[in-house]
Amino acid sequence: MIRQLIRFQNMDRRWIFLGMALAIVIPLLAPISFPFKIDERVESIYDRIESLEAGDTVFISADFDPASRPELEPFYRANLHHFFVKDVNVVMASLWPFAPPMVNPWLEEIAADHGKVDGEHFVFLGFKDGKELAIKLIADDVIKAFPKDLKERETAKLPIMEGKKQLQDFALMMSVSAGFPGTREYVLQVQGQYNLDMASATTAVSAPDYVPYYKSNQLFGLSGGMPGSAQYEKLVYDKYGTDPGLVNARPIATQALNVLNMGHLFIVLLILMGNIAFFLTRNIEEA
Repeated sequence: MIRQLIRFQNMDRRWIFLGMALAIVIPLLAPISFPFKIDERVESIYDRIESLEAGDTVFISADFDPASRPELEPFYRANLHHFFVKDVNVVMASLWPFAPPMVNPWLEEIAADHGKVDGEHFVFLGFKDGKELAIKLIADDVIKAFPKDLKERETAKLPIMEGKKQLQDFALMMSVSAGFPGTREYVLQVQGQYNLDMASATTAVSAPDYVPYYKSNQLFGLSGGMPGSAQYEKLVYDKYGTDPGLVNARPIATQALNVLNMGHLFIVLLILMGNIAFFLTRNIEEA
């Protein structure tokens, strides 16, 4: 027994790599569901959207790139399903140049799931350069900031933009943000000035910085990283994701979170076993 514990402490690291690989692959091949708690900050987003009326229009600023896609794409998709199933119109723009070619196809395919018409029920306005200055312009005059949408249509003539000049004309604003410019700049530059009803989905590393905005009611909700996306998916898809016509309603973050949990569990077990082996053998020298 003692010899085995000593050998365990000196085992080839390749066994650890193999164990981690299995911890990742097994949940992918045979999904394992770990229970998790819904954070009140994520639930606040869900509850606020549930309170919207059919025909309301919201503004989404999609400010992320391929590097932050694993954390934010699941929230983005579930959020669009939530809006469209409530018959809420979506106006979207971006402050990041790499976002439009990535997120606009997702917008169009999810809108198609719900039978929504481009220009009437949803529109992607495009990318706006200028960082904080762009945010100020968008908040003051959306049509001036985007005279034409991503498809070169005159924004002012789109039915969805009727009566929508400033950000405060929208029922709420959602910032899906991976960094600068994004949630922080919207809050600091325009949220207070225009009294925007605003929430944020952000990366796990940024979420703690935005908690004070939530506690001060500058944000009515906050989703952080993969866990936040999985929690929001559960709320949305448990209620609305059973329709077989919604081919793009997939709990991406929930499955990924299970993989992460299995990997973390494997590491915790190694640490626990390693400490047990050390304390049982620290006064024994291998013969």
